[in-house]
Amino acid sequence: MVKLIVAATLLASLLPVTGEARAVAQVVSNTAVFILFLLYGLRLSRREVLAGLGNHRLLVPLTIFVFVVMAAAGWLLWQAGSLFLPATLALGFLYLGVLPSTIQSATAYSSLAGGNVASSVVAAALINILGVFVSAPLFSLLAGSKAAAFHGEALVKVVTMLLLPFLVGQLLQGLTRRWVADHRRAITLMDRSSIGIAVYVAFSGAVEQGIWQRVDLAAWSGLVAGCALLLVVGYGGAWLLAGMLNLPRGDRIAMLFAGAQKSVAMGAPLATVLFPPATAGIVLLPLLVYHLSQMVVAAPIAGRLQRDAE
Repeated sequence: MVKLIVAATLLASLLPVTGEARAVAQVVSNTAVFILFLLYGLRLSRREVLAGLGNHRLLVPLTIFVFVVMAAAGWLLWQAGSLFLPATLALGFLYLGVLPSTIQSATAYSSLAGGNVASSVVAAALINILGVFVSAPLFSLLAGSKAAAFHGEALVKVVTMLLLPFLVGQLLQGLTRRWVADHRRAITLMDRSSIGIAVYVAFSGAVEQGIWQRVDLAAWSGLVAGCALLLVVGYGGAWLLAGMLNLPRGDRIAMLFAGAQKSVAMGAPLATVLFPPATAGIVLLPLLVYHLSQMVVAAPIAGRLQRDAE
């Protein structure tokens, strides 16, 4: 995933899609997003969802942490960043804060650290489902109507491009279970390709708007510093909150990674739905930096937790 994001960003920087080709690229991106959420619906077992719903001690505080604590931290970074960063770039911190958790990497790192893998899978998956309903309107509410109005057209896009294909995937599970099991590698490739296309198209718009000229060294420094602060809030806050709630060690580790990590798989497609092409790539920049950073930070944390358990 890290290599994919870097490659898509570099490709958009060197060969951005512009002019008349942008409309075609946007259609391709929208189609890829629809397929991406259809695949999510096909892969996420309803049995796992129902089984995980009973772990309220983990799910309730995790949901509050992701959509309240992290959203509040993103809002504060947006307000502070507005003082010295380009307005659209600073707004990206708020967008980053309201996004749901990752699924694949949160589960992988939880497993490596000796956490409760089943709880991690279900918790991250349910947070992502909630993100379809919560992230966009929450972002609009916190940003204000002038910065990001969540009007009827945006709601229709979210429903038709994110929620509808996910529900269709859930309904087709009984007919496609064997096909999904036999084509896991191809599905993973389609999954990653859809995310890469969304990042490429969104960042092409930012390149066309002169992102490399608008974001100078000082802005990059502020961007990295803001992401570092949010990482401290994410990992430190999730770990401390789980400890205060006396969660079992396995669930505490699951909350650590599901609470701190943010999903580019949700963020990139949603940005192409919510924002015009000229804005989407710049708003995404904090998410891309945070996503790469969370992967780097998570590895030594998981290794330390594994050694402590041993």
